[in-house]
Amino acid sequence: MAAVDGAARALGIAPGMTVTKARSLAPELAAVDADPEGDLAALRRLALWCGRYSSFVAPDPPNGIWIDISGCAALFGGERALLKDLHRRIAQAGYALQIAVADTPGCAHAVARHVPAGRPITIDPGDQRKAMSLLPVAALRLEAGQVDGLRKLGFDRIEQLIGTPRGPLARRFGRTLHQQLDRALGHAPEAIEPIFPPQVPRCRRGLLEPIATPEAFGRVIGDLVSDLVGQLVRLGKGARRLDCWFHRVDGHAQAIRIGTAAPTRDAAHLVKLLQAQVDQVEPGLGIEAMTLVAPLVEPLGSSQADLARAGHKEADIGALVDALTNRFGPASLHRAAPRPGGMPERSVASVAALDRGGGARWADDLPRPGRLIDPPQPIQVTAMLPDHPPAMFVWKRKRYRVLQADGPERLHGEWWREAGHEARQPYAVRDYFQVEVEGGGRYWLFRLGDGERMATGSMTWFIHGAFA
Repeated sequence: MAAVDGAARALGIAPGMTVTKARSLAPELAAVDADPEGDLAALRRLALWCGRYSSFVAPDPPNGIWIDISGCAALFGGERALLKDLHRRIAQAGYALQIAVADTPGCAHAVARHVPAGRPITIDPGDQRKAMSLLPVAALRLEAGQVDGLRKLGFDRIEQLIGTPRGPLARRFGRTLHQQLDRALGHAPEAIEPIFPPQVPRCRRGLLEPIATPEAFGRVIGDLVSDLVGQLVRLGKGARRLDCWFHRVDGHAQAIRIGTAAPTRDAAHLVKLLQAQVDQVEPGLGIEAMTLVAPLVEPLGSSQADLARAGHKEADIGALVDALTNRFGPASLHRAAPRPGGMPERSVASVAALDRGGGARWADDLPRPGRLIDPPQPIQVTAMLPDHPPAMFVWKRKRYRVLQADGPERLHGEWWREAGHEARQPYAVRDYFQVEVEGGGRYWLFRLGDGERMATGSMTWFIHGAFA
């Protein structure tokens, strides 16, 4: 028996048992021929599907998947949210699964298979030894003969191996035993080769001799980008994200990642962005191979230069945006765009620097300050009710005398928003005034309420913005 389901296991049937013995325990047992090749193909498809959580995924036959989620948790609202979403989606597909997260692949592999739990298990950084001490020696992914030999010598748990001198065991079982132990505990690296969908553009360079300098990395990156751009041209695509993998001679792999604001096949631009990241690479004893992958591409048609502008070099805003974004992070560069909303603070959205927006436009007949104060700050105002403009106001302990004013402009609450929202931020009725003070400052003030009925607001004043 290669595998059994839960009902068969409850009857005492286990993998490795012969069909004859299994049917002696359950005469009605239904046996289906195993399909190892089909199972491996299905495992690869599932691993590729897990690429939604990380660009580094690999199958671990016969029934496991490696997923490197380093740096990916923030995209899902945290590691717990990522694991919850992963577990829910795979379980809904009909698979029984166990998830373990650890610093090392070996520790995650051992905990996922030998610690029964109905939820994802997370091992704190540096706690591999504590998590694995009580697990059986089979959790180290040793050969069956090695496991049987260790058990005959009295080694049942991993903690017994950790505290035993290595020499005698190494002479009897070879280097594999302690190599697997060191990998699981984080004392030695473990190489895992990621897989990518067939349609993902990628190229690889194997090096005759290991390299370790940024200059050497830059030359190889230039060759890789040239090859990748050729693939993108044939596909009619442009790259939005590139991952460059550095494979060390000790089996460890590192990656640098760049993104672009718009699809591009500009080789010089992509090389420049990648070379700016090579300082992050720790070559160790040297890099023996490099792989460049474009996991995110978008259609990009061929273009012809405008002959009327030949010889006139224009500013490349996209290149500037890409350089700043890859240096300071994608969250550091954005622009303001209009968004449908009845209240000023909800009528502005932050979008990507080169995003053209969804078609919304600023209202030209409603002047708004260039700087909004969010949330609005309370001020003390001297004004006649119900609708006279302020004559004076105090903001941050400083007195401002108003020379000119325009208003009021009345805004009402957004009735379509969820119930209770205006109770938390009670700005249901506002009368806005543009005021100019001594010294030339121009500000945007509003009164909470219509100036007559207390039911519409508390009649307190706020400053909401400043004009340039």
